[in-house]
Amino acid sequence: MKIHEKYMFRCIQLGKKGLGSTAPNPMVGSVIVYQDKVIGEGFTSPYGGNHAEVNAIANVADKSLLCKSTLYVTLEPCSHYGKTPPCADLITEHQIPKVIIGLKDPHIKVAGKGIEKLEATGCNVSVGILEKECRRHHRRFLAYHEKNCPYIILKWAETKDGFIAPDKSKRKNNPQPFWITNTYSKQLVHQWRSQEQAILVGTSTVLEDNPKLTTRNWEGNQPVRVILDNGLRIPKEFHVLDKSVKTIVLTGTQEKSKYLDGIDYEVIDFSKPLAYQICEVLHKHSIISLLVEGGSQTLQTFIEENLWDEARVFKGPSTFGNGIPSPEFSAKLMENITILSDTLSTYTND
Repeated sequence: MKIHEKYMFRCIQLGKKGLGSTAPNPMVGSVIVYQDKVIGEGFTSPYGGNHAEVNAIANVADKSLLCKSTLYVTLEPCSHYGKTPPCADLITEHQIPKVIIGLKDPHIKVAGKGIEKLEATGCNVSVGILEKECRRHHRRFLAYHEKNCPYIILKWAETKDGFIAPDKSKRKNNPQPFWITNTYSKQLVHQWRSQEQAILVGTSTVLEDNPKLTTRNWEGNQPVRVILDNGLRIPKEFHVLDKSVKTIVLTGTQEKSKYLDGIDYEVIDFSKPLAYQICEVLHKHSIISLLVEGGSQTLQTFIEENLWDEARVFKGPSTFGNGIPSPEFSAKLMENITILSDTLSTYTND
């Protein structure tokens, strides 16, 4: 492996430590090298905190070495004041002579301005090291800024005979989830919830399952709950309206007297394609990633509008014989893994 690629790969490893806590900021990783030795490392702090470059510089014990070092970073250093000062200014302040960047930042407030700012001070800047890998790493952030849409992950579990939910006759009167997968798969889903900024379900799923949509089986941030409820049919006693986490209800009902305090309501047109409208609303709320957990009709909406990036499909060992069929789609299979009695297949929409 070439020397620049080695250190950029380490930056990507570091950046992953910010998954689930930095959004809507990107999860950047940075490494500072002096005479082929790492003297400082850092990754993006939880949203509102320091950026990766700031943490990497702070991690250097002997600051006098910075003026003779190389800084590696997965994404172009920022050049504007946000919740923190520009990273490009801090790099210049410490007279770091060389900066190696994986990817140019598509954010309209940066978009090459950080590179220009560094080069204007005489800094030697290189861009595009492990660019493909850095794009993959920053896929959530890039989807938001390049496509004005969250990075969308579809997730569902289906039986061995291809059903996503049982016939209503198999359900109990009290709404609750009907589990197809095992406990370990369930815990993995809760980990995913902690990694993505928002989670979405439709009205039928809420009425039939009364889900909490939380990360109670995994330590981490709670995702924003996004609920489709055209006619506001979901009873206020249901878990998704308990106001324990930020909740956005997408509805066709404009009568605000029916809205609950502490819940965000957004009006969309349910007679038109929904996925695109959902993406518009979530972009307005600065949500860069979305986990769509169903049901079948909601999942199929994203598939038919071709607004999805990944699909994670569990297949359990049980059979229903009849019920609600799993979504139909065509995509590239990336991997299959076995989780005891379950199989998890991951697909990408290239």
